[in-house]
Amino acid sequence: MASSHRMIPRWPLLLAVLLTVGPCLAASADDGRVVMRRLNRVEYENTVRDLLGVHVELQELLPLDSSRDGFDNVGEALHVSSFLMEKYLEAASTALDVAIANGSQPQLIKRRYSLKTTHQVRTTTEDVFWKSDDHDRVVMFSSSAWQSVSLTPFYPKDRGDYRFRICTSAVNSDGKPMTYRVDAGLMLMTGRPHLVGYFDAPAGEPAVVEFVDSLEPRNTIRLLPYGLASAQEVKKVGAAEWAGPGLAVEWIEVEGPLHDRWPPESHRRIFGDLPQKPAPIYNQRDRVEVVSDDPVSDATTIVRRFASRAFRRPATDEEVASFVAVIADRLDEGQSFEQAVRVGLLAVLVSPEFLFLHETPGRLDDYAIASRLSYFLWSTMPDDELLDLAQRQQLTQQEVLRVQVDRMLDDPRAAAFHHNFVGQWLSLRDIDFTRPSGLLYPEFDDMLKASMVREAELFFAELLKEDLSVTNIVASDFSMLNGRLAQHYGIDGVDGWEFHRTPLPPGSHRGGVITMAGVLKVTANGTYTSPVTRGAWVLDRILGTPPSLPPESVDGLVPDTRGTTTIREQLAKHRAIESCAGCHEEIDPPGFALESFDVIGGWRDLYRLSGWRRDSEQITVNGRKIYLGDEVDSADVLPDGRSFRGIDEFRQLLLEDKDQLARAITERLLTYGTGAASASSDFAEINAIVDRVRAKDYGLRSLIHEIVTSDLFLMK
Repeated sequence: MASSHRMIPRWPLLLAVLLTVGPCLAASADDGRVVMRRLNRVEYENTVRDLLGVHVELQELLPLDSSRDGFDNVGEALHVSSFLMEKYLEAASTALDVAIANGSQPQLIKRRYSLKTTHQVRTTTEDVFWKSDDHDRVVMFSSSAWQSVSLTPFYPKDRGDYRFRICTSAVNSDGKPMTYRVDAGLMLMTGRPHLVGYFDAPAGEPAVVEFVDSLEPRNTIRLLPYGLASAQEVKKVGAAEWAGPGLAVEWIEVEGPLHDRWPPESHRRIFGDLPQKPAPIYNQRDRVEVVSDDPVSDATTIVRRFASRAFRRPATDEEVASFVAVIADRLDEGQSFEQAVRVGLLAVLVSPEFLFLHETPGRLDDYAIASRLSYFLWSTMPDDELLDLAQRQQLTQQEVLRVQVDRMLDDPRAAAFHHNFVGQWLSLRDIDFTRPSGLLYPEFDDMLKASMVREAELFFAELLKEDLSVTNIVASDFSMLNGRLAQHYGIDGVDGWEFHRTPLPPGSHRGGVITMAGVLKVTANGTYTSPVTRGAWVLDRILGTPPSLPPESVDGLVPDTRGTTTIREQLAKHRAIESCAGCHEEIDPPGFALESFDVIGGWRDLYRLSGWRRDSEQITVNGRKIYLGDEVDSADVLPDGRSFRGIDEFRQLLLEDKDQLARAITERLLTYGTGAASASSDFAEINAIVDRVRAKDYGLRSLIHEIVTSDLFLMK
């Protein structure tokens, strides 16, 4: 499907775009609360996916987006440069290469493989880490990363979506499921693999999991069991004699690349049913290209259809004519019809009308509402139903808006809302910024890290689904747990990777996002926790009252991991500085309330030490000796004089002002949903939203309804 037409003049297109973008930004900066904003990297990739019908990773081709007010879709942070436009051209060209079919349909692979035929198993002279029986299955006994098994017989030559079916079971697991991970994107043990997901193999009869993943040419997948013995342990006795648990892989089926018909849907979205003929390009066999008997007329039809979807509104006659003129110029230069149309489509994909969300001052029109709503809840372009309602001018009706909110929140595409909003609101996008010290926290692993993020996303999704109170953000009697998180939290009865709504037992000290391991990890570094960091985070993200920045002349605190000076003693000295005292009276209490949670969100009564101390206690974690020092003191006093003795009492104090909790999350959702932070002129409307949602027990879904039907959302 890849195209050879890559030599496209770029700077004329760039110049036209930049000359148009500048005046647009200048004119919109003072009109309305939201400045004109462009699509960020995530929105751009999703929009191209839904516009063209192709799955192609474009984010990595674009520079990182800047953030402001906690989010990377805020208009004032989304700048434009000639470099960015050059990268947009590259990304658009890459997407069109995938979307346009220039050859015959790739040969369909439909085959069942056994891990016995993989390179790792086939070349092993003795059964050390896995064993094979008389059937096709292979049993894996080690979780060492370098003992993962890649499906080396499968290296497809064609890019596309492939369906995988993996048949597995757990061996010697005491009736519990065995979790394993699947990575894809490897090329002969190189490349940049991505996580497909974690799956559970049941004890007893084998079961099949199925998924579809996009692969580049010569890419394959690999399997790695979780929670098994180390390679060194298995090697001592050999896999044939090993009595520990293992993962039995019966077979793996592959089918793809998946196409219902040819040319594929992505090609037909552009060219419709226009015929193709062999193309004299580089004398390659099986190369074809689209042809037209009436190029200008067909180009006009193509551009009007494509631009109207790309612009999220009907393209005007003038806009269509300008893009068709670009195509006509290329035709006059002797380029083929397909080559010329590609240049015209590139011009559409780098035009301001595509890259920016256009909203005129005052009340938004129906098409602008459709886009604002779609990028709020789906992080992508409006679908046909939204655009049809916009065309009929029905999206300004509150009853219609409420129906659409429910439809969109119940759609699988709302997973983008859970992921992108929660990931930025709770700082979970920073989950990889630090790696906990293996000396102090040997129990930390990749499955725990992945589980941390999923817990928060699924918890937010559950609040939306059931319209539960936003006060659950602070204190909840349940969470969304899988076996790895339940083990981390000390909660029994949950096994495997799959997440379940799990009641939290009394005394668990859990409930709400501030006690989730993911939040506790991103508010610490890899070695120690800081009440200042966590306290400032709670004030900002949960209460909506961010503290002032510290004076430049004051050094930050570095807790003493040797345990000779407690963090409370250090902060007491810090508070003695007059310029610091006022802020620390607000920041420190919520930080100390969370001090009973360590770097990876585990509960602690004693601090872990980086080395031995005369009075230290000793425990063993994952076979490693850990030294414990002073007791954790998580009590403090709020600025208004209310005291608490730990996280449980602190959360109850926060619940005494439910309006403040609702106001804080309302402001966050409005910032994310409109692309602009709240100003003082917005506070009256925000308070009105909180008043209305109070009568609905502060339900999160009800809050989304009130936000979407508010003037703040429906006006620029």
